[in-house]
Amino acid sequence: MLTMDDIVRDGHPVLRQVAKEVSLPASAEDRNILSSLLEYVINSQDPEIAQKYGLRPGIGLAAPQINISKRMIAVHLHDEKGTLHSHAIFNPKIASHSVERAYLTSGEGCLSVDEAYPGYVPRYARVTVKGTDIEGNEVKLRLKGLPAIVFQHEIDHLNGIMFYDHIDQDDPFKPVQNAIPIER
Repeated sequence: MLTMDDIVRDGHPVLRQVAKEVSLPASAEDRNILSSLLEYVINSQDPEIAQKYGLRPGIGLAAPQINISKRMIAVHLHDEKGTLHSHAIFNPKIASHSVERAYLTSGEGCLSVDEAYPGYVPRYARVTVKGTDIEGNEVKLRLKGLPAIVFQHEIDHLNGIMFYDHIDQDDPFKPVQNAIPIER
């Protein structure tokens, strides 16, 4: 089981690398890694388990965050309608996106970043993500709102990009043009 001790922190070189594609069909080792990413985000949202193991709550995790430079992400969250989005994906790619933007009014956080980086992180309001699930099936997800933001955040990790790279350094709370504010 992954714990906070397994998660590398800001400044670790792996977080700035472009992760390698996972060879498919995925090896048992890669399936185990992907499964452990999803297990962490699920466990971290369970108050008893999180307290027992000192897990910081998270809704997404990428393999580079556990010092594995491979294209794997896990996301586990409910959207504004209460629909569960629980996915563990190899080689996720944003196949298409909206022109319209969105951002979290509370800003974004990251399990690899201990300090707060206040400011708006502009993202696409809607994305279509393609990849391969843990069973080897091709997946195509149409996402909007918070799930779309979380997928973009995690895919950024695979490209060596941190969420605060998107914040306007001169004016962190500058209104984002043509964007939907999302409360969290």
